[in-house]
Amino acid sequence: MTQEEHDLQNRILRALRFRPKGMTITEVAKQLGVTRNSVSKHLEILQIAGKVDVRQIGNAKLFSLAQRVPISAFLCFTKNLIIILDADQRIVQVNDQCQRALKRSKDELIGLTLAEAALPVVSSPEAIAVIEGLEREQVMTDLRYQRDEGGDLFYQMQAIPTTFEDGEKGCTLVLEEITERKRYTRNMEFLARTAMELVDLPPEADIYEYVADRISELVPGTLIHVLSYDESNRQFFMRAIRDQAAQSALIQILGRAPVGMVFPLDYITSHPRGGDPASLLHGGIQELYFKPEDGQVGMSLYDVCFGQIPEECCEEILQALNLGKVYLLFLVWGEHLYGNLGIYLPLERELENRRAIESFIRQASIAIARRQTEERLRRSESRFRDLVDSSPVAAAVIESDGRYTYVNRAFTDLFGYTLADIPTGKDWFRLAFPDPVRRREAIAAWKSDREQGGPGRPRPRTFPVRCRDGAEKVILFRPVELSDGTQYVTCEDVTGERRVYRMLVGEIAGLRRK
Repeated sequence: MTQEEHDLQNRILRALRFRPKGMTITEVAKQLGVTRNSVSKHLEILQIAGKVDVRQIGNAKLFSLAQRVPISAFLCFTKNLIIILDADQRIVQVNDQCQRALKRSKDELIGLTLAEAALPVVSSPEAIAVIEGLEREQVMTDLRYQRDEGGDLFYQMQAIPTTFEDGEKGCTLVLEEITERKRYTRNMEFLARTAMELVDLPPEADIYEYVADRISELVPGTLIHVLSYDESNRQFFMRAIRDQAAQSALIQILGRAPVGMVFPLDYITSHPRGGDPASLLHGGIQELYFKPEDGQVGMSLYDVCFGQIPEECCEEILQALNLGKVYLLFLVWGEHLYGNLGIYLPLERELENRRAIESFIRQASIAIARRQTEERLRRSESRFRDLVDSSPVAAAVIESDGRYTYVNRAFTDLFGYTLADIPTGKDWFRLAFPDPVRRREAIAAWKSDREQGGPGRPRPRTFPVRCRDGAEKVILFRPVELSDGTQYVTCEDVTGERRVYRMLVGEIAGLRRK
């Protein structure tokens, strides 16, 4: 290239530098005072050299300076994995990070196609399909890699069209590991879903089975146990085992299904290496090795099973299932213990999703605590209803919004009305006081007594009431308002007493007239 041609190329580059939006061939030629043919030839040379980019707008070509980072600098300083391919998808360059991650040297890889190199992630059919379909624009996609030792890796791959200095076309692959980002997103979705499922879980569903199923989602392909805890008897019960192959092996070794086995908590304090059971209520995941080495915390499978499985069977289980360690968690909320979870893994496999597991176990512990509280409340309500229903005193429960939610048998015997007849206070007043005037008086008196009374203070008042059979009875009502606005009302028939009282009043009045 002559000096004049070199100078012209520099002049073209300077002209484009001040027009970042680009210039046409005609605009460049006019500004520099040279012919279109000369400008066109040198722009083509600059484009091949990678110094100029071009884009088509209608029939015109718009040229602009190429904003590119030198490949050498890019390869040295990025933390991502870089693979550069030629037009035949043969590897022409890899960076140091890529060599370390793939455990393959540059000499082993250069000259091979992706299929021949058989590399993790980028040699997959999904990655090769993206590269083969690459045109002018870069393409970005997420790729998943399943490791032999367990656990998935995720990469985001950018496939960037590349022009080499000699004008040849190729492709640059930039791979960024996004495993933690993917795992975080997936775990947040998991916890959001399980939080809703635990709230909606029907009372008859086995929540311990549910816990086992969800943990097996986070840690697939391994033995998982879930125990419930009986606080009154101080013992655990095996409620669920996950991993079908492991469960079949356990049945064969133990001669019975492990679900239903009992594990007494007292074993912890009676065993020489035991401790205070209260210590189970605190702490997160405990990592225990069955055959510990230096610096590892150990516990035998025999101790993990509270001494309820013979030691020779424990050793056979370890061998059959290739178990090297166990991760233990306890289902705890407040100061109450609700169960135990065990995740068994080979020595070489690490437990992933620890935070998600701990958060889910906390969710499940709260759900179990709530379920047990609701169960105790149901039993308490059932005992209350049985007690009130067997009482000879007529009684009703009225919610703060005026709904009748309970009437006992004595109430129905006294008035003839069932709960279906009087679902609300409005229905009760309509039936008990068919005369509109007396009804308004009764409602006004009832409201006045309630406004003047207060929680826990009886408000006795007598009303003449029409029963279902048409009979009229004089009833002494004793409503008591509870702290939440609910009213508990007892009803006593004083019709006979009122009749006797009237007779006595009449006799006394007669004697006075004499």
